[in-house]
Amino acid sequence: MVITEDMPVSGIASSWEETKELFIKYNIPIGSKKALKEHLPKDQLISIITEINKVIGSSEATCIEGG
Repeated sequence: MVITEDMPVSGIASSWEETKELFIKYNIPIGSKKALKEHLPKDQLISIITEINKVIGSSEATCIEGG
């Protein structure tokens, strides 16, 4: 699964423990039910999503459409 800007921070953090350090680094509350895009400006958002997906070992190349 690829992390997207519409996913809630709490859902990401609870599913992938290793992402918590990144949220702390970017001062994003781990328990937030808000979408990731609600915490950062667009330019930072692209960067953190790339970083999160790298940490969890996911990318567009590792995911297939519909699954």
